Amino acid sequence: MLKRTPLYDAHVAAGGKMVGFAGYEMPVSYTGGIEEHTAVRERAGLFDVSHMGEFIVSGPDTWRYLDHVVTNDCSKLPPDGVLYTTMCHESGGVVDDLLVTRLADDRALVVVNASNIDKDFSHMKWAASGITRQRVELHNASDEWALIAVQGPRAFDVLKATPMLAPVHGEIDAVSYYRWRSFESPGGRMMVSRTGYTGEKGVEVFVPPARATELWNQLLAAGKPYGVLPAGLGARDTLRFEAALCLYGHELDDETTPLEAGLSWLVKLDKTEFIGRAALAKEKEKGSKRKLVGLELEGRNIARQGYAVMRGDAVVGKVTSGTHGPTLKKSLCMAYVDADSVDADLTVQVRAHTVPVKRVSLPFYKSRARE
Repeated sequence: MLKRTPLYDAHVAAGGKMVGFAGYEMPVSYTGGIEEHTAVRERAGLFDVSHMGEFIVSGPDTWRYLDHVVTNDCSKLPPDGVLYTTMCHESGGVVDDLLVTRLADDRALVVVNASNIDKDFSHMKWAASGITRQRVELHNASDEWALIAVQGPRAFDVLKATPMLAPVHGEIDAVSYYRWRSFESPGGRMMVSRTGYTGEKGVEVFVPPARATELWNQLLAAGKPYGVLPAGLGARDTLRFEAALCLYGHELDDETTPLEAGLSWLVKLDKTEFIGRAALAKEKEKGSKRKLVGLELEGRNIARQGYAVMRGDAVVGKVTSGTHGPTLKKSLCMAYVDADSVDADLTVQVRAHTVPVKRVSLPFYKSRARE
């Protein structure tokens, strides 16, 4: 039985085409994926991301524990800071990519991918058991929040016209990238986080589930003069793809390391200890065996996940994500390619045809999220 987010009825009322995703019924599109994609690039779009998982880590050893669990350095987070990081196995493979928010000196919010909620929570409990004299508590709060992403160049205009967000209207423009603000509201606390997954300026709003539909409707009404549209999973994927943002199950998985994925900036080997450090330090020293690269295909051929990347008659890689970029008007893909073949002449096997490709830089689309 698929779960439903608190916004399910709002999606159906808006004509959302519902599909199963990560155990939830979610809208793949409303008016059409390309139209929704364009709205986010040019104006603003709303996404229901309430299916994401939220964990609360609390206790005197919160930050010592998190630095043991993740590859990035949590100790440098400011009081209103958010950190993007990976969480790895001892082998260096990625358990998940996630966000860590500093709520207090002894309290953190961890946001994880919907498909990995149970796996991540089990891994984090196992990690806690491995720290001697640890004073930390873990709580799965995934059902205690709804989450709405407001993304696009007019996102802040929409936020400042939304009545439920009145307590932070005066602060919106001052919230820096990967920072947050919170406030009390009827029905519970709300939080506005300057984060997102589209390559555009925007925020994600944490709201009590009972008030999620009210906020969604207010955002749509406030955004009408700015051309805001509700956007589904289809647009979310093409937006993140153009910005070359990794998606778990595509660019990241238990067998892939953050170094292979081009996420070396998330791996702080100067930390004295964290799960996977030894394996990642060894990989850093010897070099990764494969590399995530961007490729452009001739014509309108589409390279799908799993398609083979060829060097002559030899398979030297595999496509992780590919589509015809709605903004860039090109057929593009991301693929893992053997390190000694990344600069060679390559092709992609598209069904029964071999299609020439050329190497292009990542990201395909330069993010404007910091603007």
